[in-house]
This record gives sequence, C-alpha cells and structure tokens, in this order.
Amino acid sequence: MPFIYRNLFLTPLEREETLPALLAAKLSVPLTSLHDVRIMRKGIDARKKPQIKLVYTLSFSADDALRTRLGSDSSLEWQDEKTVSPLARIQSLKRIVIVGSGPAGIFAALRLAEYGLTATIIERGEPVEQRALTVQRFWKEGILDSESNVQFGEGGAGTFSDGKLTCRSKDPLVSWVLDQLALFGAQPEVRYQAKPHIGTDRLRTVISVIRRNLLDKGLTFRFGTRMTDMKIKDGRVEAVILNDVEEIACDYLILAGGHSARDTFELLERLNVPLQRKPFAMGLRVEHPQELINMIQYGSRKQPNLPAADYAVTWNNSSSGRSAYSFCMCPGGVVVGGASEEGGVVTNGMSGQLRNSPYANSALVVNVRETDFDGPGPLAGIRLQRRWEQRAFELGGGGFLAPAQNLLAFLKLPGKGAVNTSYRPGICETELNSVLPSYIIDTLREGIVDFGRKLRGFVTAEATLIGIESRTSSPVRILRDSSYESIGVKGLYPAGEGAGYAGGIMSSAVDGIRISDSIAGQLKI
Repeated sequence: MPFIYRNLFLTPLEREETLPALLAAKLSVPLTSLHDVRIMRKGIDARKKPQIKLVYTLSFSADDALRTRLGSDSSLEWQDEKTVSPLARIQSLKRIVIVGSGPAGIFAALRLAEYGLTATIIERGEPVEQRALTVQRFWKEGILDSESNVQFGEGGAGTFSDGKLTCRSKDPLVSWVLDQLALFGAQPEVRYQAKPHIGTDRLRTVISVIRRNLLDKGLTFRFGTRMTDMKIKDGRVEAVILNDVEEIACDYLILAGGHSARDTFELLERLNVPLQRKPFAMGLRVEHPQELINMIQYGSRKQPNLPAADYAVTWNNSSSGRSAYSFCMCPGGVVVGGASEEGGVVTNGMSGQLRNSPYANSALVVNVRETDFDGPGPLAGIRLQRRWEQRAFELGGGGFLAPAQNLLAFLKLPGKGAVNTSYRPGICETELNSVLPSYIIDTLREGIVDFGRKLRGFVTAEATLIGIESRTSSPVRILRDSSYESIGVKGLYPAGEGAGYAGGIMSSAVDGIRISDSIAGQLKI
C-alpha cells in the first residue's frame, strides 16, 4: 500500500542510496518490507551553518498493517493511489495554429498531440541549434539578429536563462510538465527537487527532442516565419498572415509570442483586440563571486555535494509603497545581453546544468506602476521599457555594451572595488545614477542596504551592478475569458507570459496546456 514519509535527513556527505535503510530504521521495520522507495522531494536546510542538512520526502509501499501507525508518527502519511488515464483521442478537421514556440506554445502543442490533434507552429526565430549560434555571435561580436535572439526563437526566452522549473502553483499539471521534461531528456531529479532547474545547455537538447517528437506526431513547424497580420471576420479569427505575403486559414489561434513580441502587441492594438496595461518591474543585475554567496548561505566558500548557493531577498519602503527584490537568481551563472531591438541594452542571467561558473548573479528590481508609464494606452509600458533600454545603450557607448558600476560606488560607500563581470558582449564602466528613473535608483539603493543586513557580506567591493533588467514580465495583458479565449475575438487564445497570464517556464507551460484542454473540450462536442 502507498505511504509518504517526510523529514528524513542526510548530511551532504551521506549517500542517497542509504535512504531506504534509514526509512526502515525510522519505522522499526525490516528493510525487506519496504518496496518501491522513491524520492518525492529534496530540499536543503541551511539554518544552522555550516551544519547543512539535506531534507527528503519519500514515497514507498508497505504492508497495509503500517496504517495502524498513522497519527502516532507525524512524518508518516497515507498516500491515495492515483491512476492517470490516457486522454481520449479526438478526430477533427479543425485547423489549429500556434504562434510562438516558447514554453506555452510547445506544451500547448504537446497536449494537442496527446489528444491526437495536429497544429502548425509558427516561430519567427530559428530552430534552437541555429539560434544558439546566432546568439553566440551577438555575445561575441555585438551583431544582433532582431528575429532570432535571446528573446525570439525555438524554446522562447527561457532557453537562454537558468532553466528554472520552480512554480508556486499547486496545479497538478505542474507534475505533468516535469514528467514530460524528464521524458525528453531533463535530469530525472527535476521531478522532486525543491528548486529544480535544467540549465540552458541541457534545455536546448530537450527542446530539440520535443520538436522531433511533435514532428513524428504530425505537427508542423514553420521557422523564420512571423505573423504579421490576422484576418478577423464577424468577430472571429479565420486566418493569419505570415511574413506579409502568405495566408493560412485557422479555426483556433493560440497566441504565445512571449513578453518581448512588441510588434505583435502593436498589431493587436491596431486590430482592436482588447488589451490592458499591466505593472511590471525594472532594475539592475548584480554579480558576486559564487564562493562569497556560498559563504553567506552555507557558512563556507566550498561545500562538497551541495549545489551553488542561491538567495532571495525583498524589501519594502512603507512610505513610497515601492519594493525592491531579487528576481531570476542564477547561481554559478553568467550575465548576458538579451536585446531584441537595435539601439537598446537588456540584461539577463543564465547558467548551465552544472552551475559551475565562478559567478552568481541576480536581477534586483523595483515595481513599476501604471502611473509611471509613458502616456496613455495599453502599450505605454512598452514605451517606458524601450526608452530606458535606449538610455542604457547610450551610456554603454554603443555596440550593446552595458553600463556597469561597482556596488560600493553605486551606494556611495567608501572603498574602491573593481568592476568585474561575466557580461557579454562587454561593459562600459560608468555611474548608473541616470540609467533608470530616480524612483527605481533610490529604491534600489535603500533595498540593497537592507539586503546587506539580511545577507552579511552582500554589500561588498567584490560585487558589480550591470544595467538594465527591463524584461521581467509582460507590460501588457491580452484580455481573455474563463475559457482562455479573447474577450473580443473568437478563436483567439492568448497564452503564457507574453499574454500576461504567467511568469516563467512552468506557469507558461501549464497555461498552454490549459488552453489546449479548453480547445479539445470544444472539439469533443
């Protein structure tokens, strides 16, 4: 019978192979009476540094007699057996088009394939293998391809990030997403880690395997193809226009273009698709030596068998209502250029599966309100982003060099530190006072001082700030109803982070799945 046991501890030097024996000892039963022992969750308890503990939750099967212990051992729980039935196959001649092959688009496609449905996937950028080469050229030479870059191309913006798979949602589809990622080549432990991540290098391989799987199931990919218009008749989408010349009829359009598809937002506004401006955040990216973050979090610069340490901090100014907080923290990673438009600098953080860079980086951002936006209209937040990205480009001196400053100098504290960073294509050392609005700069300064009180050693001459972090989330929401359909255009399904309904790989993937489920539900009728 199925059980769960929580709060089993190992030291970093102990092997996970000993967990079944440890569980048997905790239950005072023979090891041979436990079957199918599996890790359900693995976390780190670093509250008593440097005595770090690994914390496990296990699932296992045992004789039904163990149920008599329930209630007397608070760590032991009964686990209801769950059976997952395959999705009912659907036969339909309805034409489905997916615009965008980021997490929302890819997982919408995977879900449609589970139903036996097909779709055409439109992607303005390149397949991930060619896209990686194009992005490397940008980082090395400062040559930007505005159609295929860190923001656009197969896999979406998350392809050149840390590949974080954390998600606050308790939606059962989260487990389905993790299972699919593991099936297509992600590390098996992503299913149970408290803070799972793939890493940008492993994620690229996973994405290419998913593509081959979808092709085998009859779905079609169109790379280097941009949706430039939509045909709407009697309030319903009936076709998409590609690259200004080609028309493809569709009955259902899943729009998963990502948070940086600014031309798509402009198209939607022109077509009177209901849009809404949406708050977001902007700031700078900070970079520390990873060993320093390890010391802060673990109590030593190097901890065997422990991952590179991360952190999460937040601070609120009760007077202004502004908050400063860390975002997209990348342990053992690098800072990279994430521009998608000429004349603008955008930073992003990225790390590989091993997280073995000597640097740790994180965005430090401040909330931007709708009242801060540049004028009226649903696209005012985009105008604000663009204006400050162009300002960063100007301060960087061109060539997509990023303005950067030592952390102590930014805080106007004594002590001269070097400006060391992994940022590519490169930096220009300068004061960051005018790289962002004053309400962001002032809030960051106050917030960083508070972060230094929470994380002793965070405020140091060894840290560098790089500007700017502007693409934290979409500044636009494409309005939709409870069935995920646009409230103004039938057959149009805004999806994922770009539509304003998700934040990150996991929630975007779940959103795409929910939309496919909604469409499949209509086709069953």
